[in-house]
Amino acid sequence: MFVQELVLRQRTEILNALCSSGSAEHLEQVLDILLSQGELTWEDYQNIQVSGRALHCNARKLLDLVYIKGEDTCGLFFAAFKRVLPDAKGVGTLSSGCSSTLEEKEEHQSTCTETLLTQRPSLVEKLRGCIDGALEDLVTSGHFTSADCCEVQLPIHTPCQQARRLLDHVRSKGESAAKVVLQFIQHKQEPVSPLSHEKWTPPKEVLKYQKKLSSSISAQSCFLSTYGGTSHMSLDDIYTDGQLELAHNCVDVNGPLGLEDIVGAVGTVNKEADTVLVSGEAGGGKSTLLQRLHLLWARGAALQDFLLLFPFSCRRLNSEQRELSLRELLFQHCCWPDRQQEEIFQFILDHPHLILFTFDGLDELKQSFSDEHRLCCPTQRAPVHILLFNLIQGSLMKGVRKVVTSRPEAVGPLFKKHLCKEVLLKGFSPSGIDCFVRKHHSDAHVAAKVLESLRTNTALLGLCHSPVLCWIVSQCHKELLGCGEGSLTTITDVYLMILQHFFQHQSSQKNTTGLCWLQQHLQTVLHLGKLAFDGIGATCYIFSGTDLETCGVTEKDICMGFLMRSKDISTHAEGYEFLHLTMQCFFAALYIVLSDNTDRSTIPKLFETQKMKEAGQSSRCFIACLPSTDQPQRPSGGGTTAAEMPNRQITATFVSGLLSQRHRNLWLHCCPSAVMEKRVRQVVKCLSKGMQKHFKSIPQPVEGEKKSMHAMPGFVWLIKCIYELQEDRVAIDAMSKLEVDHLKLTYCNIGPVECTALAYVLQHLRNPVGLQLDNNSVGDVGVEQLLPCMHICNSLYLRNNNITDEGIRKLLAKTIQCENFKKIALFNNNLTDACTQHFSRLLKIKQNFVSLRLGNNNLTEKGAQQLAEGLKCNHSLQYLGLWGNKIGDAGAEALATALENSKTLVWLSLVDNGVGSAGACALSNIIKNCTSLEELWLTENHITRSGVESLIQAMQHNTHVKSVWLRNNDLSLEEVEEMKQRESRLIL
Repeated sequence: MFVQELVLRQRTEILNALCSSGSAEHLEQVLDILLSQGELTWEDYQNIQVSGRALHCNARKLLDLVYIKGEDTCGLFFAAFKRVLPDAKGVGTLSSGCSSTLEEKEEHQSTCTETLLTQRPSLVEKLRGCIDGALEDLVTSGHFTSADCCEVQLPIHTPCQQARRLLDHVRSKGESAAKVVLQFIQHKQEPVSPLSHEKWTPPKEVLKYQKKLSSSISAQSCFLSTYGGTSHMSLDDIYTDGQLELAHNCVDVNGPLGLEDIVGAVGTVNKEADTVLVSGEAGGGKSTLLQRLHLLWARGAALQDFLLLFPFSCRRLNSEQRELSLRELLFQHCCWPDRQQEEIFQFILDHPHLILFTFDGLDELKQSFSDEHRLCCPTQRAPVHILLFNLIQGSLMKGVRKVVTSRPEAVGPLFKKHLCKEVLLKGFSPSGIDCFVRKHHSDAHVAAKVLESLRTNTALLGLCHSPVLCWIVSQCHKELLGCGEGSLTTITDVYLMILQHFFQHQSSQKNTTGLCWLQQHLQTVLHLGKLAFDGIGATCYIFSGTDLETCGVTEKDICMGFLMRSKDISTHAEGYEFLHLTMQCFFAALYIVLSDNTDRSTIPKLFETQKMKEAGQSSRCFIACLPSTDQPQRPSGGGTTAAEMPNRQITATFVSGLLSQRHRNLWLHCCPSAVMEKRVRQVVKCLSKGMQKHFKSIPQPVEGEKKSMHAMPGFVWLIKCIYELQEDRVAIDAMSKLEVDHLKLTYCNIGPVECTALAYVLQHLRNPVGLQLDNNSVGDVGVEQLLPCMHICNSLYLRNNNITDEGIRKLLAKTIQCENFKKIALFNNNLTDACTQHFSRLLKIKQNFVSLRLGNNNLTEKGAQQLAEGLKCNHSLQYLGLWGNKIGDAGAEALATALENSKTLVWLSLVDNGVGSAGACALSNIIKNCTSLEELWLTENHITRSGVESLIQAMQHNTHVKSVWLRNNDLSLEEVEEMKQRESRLIL
């Protein structure tokens, strides 16, 4: 009864695995297999797959039926489950007998209709890409009508679901219809992309349209269109690759992702979806990346699997008030065909796999993503956001590849369930900063000076990982190199520098230097500030002439260079937008700080927490801070938008920085001191209140465990605000109330900028804390920024953070001096043997160090031998993890010699290290002599019987050892069973 009981015991895990993706594909694949095996009758199948019933209900129905049918059916169900979801976690493994039973039954077939059942899984796979051809044969042979075809090809169904519906219809038509389908599949050639097929060429008018479209896109993309839009920088001359990573770990990825990998198959987690999300912070280079993709496609240098590419800006789509059909959206907003519009549009509908759509800035769309309004008909008119949402879901134009960019805070689970994958854009690497600066300056001497200035100011270097900040620093190189008022350390410092640069560059008065520059341009700041503030409140980024007039923006203000021209695509009227979204937020912050026309509740409303957004009040409250006559019109559609919270947080960060004591002299003649002090007190109170809310959410620890705080991105934002304010007393006060043993900040988009802020605040903690920063973008520069708070860290976790040997060198040089520092975890980084000399030194010096985990890096036997030198002198280490490296037998022998007499070692992992029997024999000395050892992990190696014999003999001398893990080594099934009988502590 074991397998049958397993269905009950693991019911929750099985349901989660089948349903968590939101797609019915996994469940339907399992059903296909069980049908083909004869374990389900056709009536069973129809009772489970009830149209319109929730996915989890259908899955529960299957589990109920499988359990009732008994032990054999449960075993076959698990075999089918394993085939469909081989990597599912938490679901028990199966005997090989189940899999062989599946294979034996699949070989049996009789009539054509029976073959449709027994071969169903493979037939679905073969038909999914050629439904049209199969239907054409069935219509020609008289077995199918046009109504049958329409039922099969409903747009709401995925290609696999359409294949299943076709098979179901054919089965009901009888033996002759089944024979037609099987003959079609038999004669069908291997699928070849039409673009690469020698005999196939697109229609002449489509090729003419492609030429016109690519010419239009090339013209739009050849110059940098974002923050450099006013200076006509060639994209070829300035474009620098950012760091691209998959949001989900993928074993198939070797090395960094390239631009074409964004739309390629690598990293796909949902094969039924067509949408790729590129997420990154504001100023991270998302728009420029898309622009580069567009330009490469237009030149024929990339993405040549796609015949047509249609680029859209969600910012510009906001201005489209009309209801449009898909055809009107494509042709009116991208490129209008000169002739035969109907034929070209039909070609697009018939060949979705040759089409690529890009949507830049989903977070800037006025409406938040929703899947409530379904639209399947490509000729039906609807509001633009409804068209967009249905394209993303695949309800409309299934099969077209879509690339969408957005800030990470603006996309939720509802949106992500429609993604085939998510790609993270993490700004510039250190080499990327170097490349960008050198490209920006034609004078190599100037570029070298700027880079030298960045290297001496690591806080500023950390800021330059954001492309928009790197551009500002490069643009303002004269101010940077001639800065006599203290080094730049905050984001606000950098934006004030660009503000001064633009004013002094455009001003005809050459004596506008020093502190009076802001006072001379105060009216321009207020005019542009009001425009920005109104826009943030109304989710507006493109402004008409009327908008500018309402806010008092003059031609002189426009000439300062902070606005660039932008066409309204629906009316073709000329509009304006700020150089970058962050620039708009900065001017909104200036308006809040300097204007006397904002309500006293403006700052408190600006710092409202996420709960306000969830209640749909955030932006309405923000707008309400204006006098009634100044309140902008709220976008139609009501509700909140994805951009509101991120935009308010950026603005609040700038407000904090502008009210810093370091900048008060700038405001002396611009705003009364009493008003300024009141606003400072408001910000301090908001930050304190916000931190308190996070502290109150900390759960009480389970008895015997440490008190831990799992911080959210909102906590990191508050930390950044405190850093921008640069008031030590605020940081000290905040940390005096934080009483935890472990601070967890995983998956919080923490880069070098956030590391600088964290170190500034966390250094004031009263008691030592474990700091966990796994799965972020810390990098070497971020590691260096964390050094000021290392004295308060007793453990540091930096898994998957793109850290190299250089970052480790600086980190360990600091932590060797820190008495509290006792643990470090650095697996999944880019470490080599070069870093081990620094760890060896740390082990020799720090006799209270207890845990070192360096798994999944690039260490070889040389690195292990270097570590061994330090281990020989260390008398405190308890945990050593080196899994997923390449130390081999020689490395294992060096470690064994160093550790065999250890009195403290509890746990050692050398999983997947190429260790053979020679290494195992050496490690047996640790088992034999180390009385503290409890676990030794040696799975995924090349140990044979002789090595295991040596380990067993050693274990007979040490009863303290609890387990030695040896799964997936070079042992036969018979040897595994024998070894298990001889030593129960072996895990084989």
